[in-house]
Amino acid sequence: MNKYLVCVSLLAVALLSGCGSSAKYVETGSRRSVVTVGQINIQDYNQAAEAMINSLLASGVLDRVPDPPAILAISRFVNNTSEQIDIDLLVKKIRVALNKSGKAVTRTTWGLGDTAEDPLAKELEATAATTAGRMADFTLSGKFIETTVHAGRTRQSTFSFQLSLSDARGLAVWEDEKEITKQGTRPSIGF
Repeated sequence: MNKYLVCVSLLAVALLSGCGSSAKYVETGSRRSVVTVGQINIQDYNQAAEAMINSLLASGVLDRVPDPPAILAISRFVNNTSEQIDIDLLVKKIRVALNKSGKAVTRTTWGLGDTAEDPLAKELEATAATTAGRMADFTLSGKFIETTVHAGRTRQSTFSFQLSLSDARGLAVWEDEKEITKQGTRPSIGF
């Protein structure tokens, strides 16, 4: 009887372990990461951030400040997608890279108080003449846009990441856009 209980116990353990999770670690943003057509995935944020960092640093605009490093303030980001977006998934990567480059530091104590396209740049423009000292050289603002189309069973989503860097006068001194397009097919049978 004792052998029978041991065999049943081992069989139960084997069955239960076979029903367990097959979860595993993958490198964030790698080709093994899950990709969905109708959502922005972490690899999309990584691609957009990398493109924007390279474009901004290559533009040389951050090198034009009289007293480096440039002081950067984060302004408003508009979400025109079907999902709720945490802008730090994109903006924080850009901030970290700019800070590490030594070309910019980020002013983290400012908030928004207007509804203009770039309210922070507008505030800078108004206060630059009356405030002694350097407040910020640039503000970073942006917009996320989603375009979705269907053709038969094929579904396509394009996510546009648009960023603008404005100076204290409210002039856009750098702008860029990164589009990420994904396609997938729906199963012909299913719920």
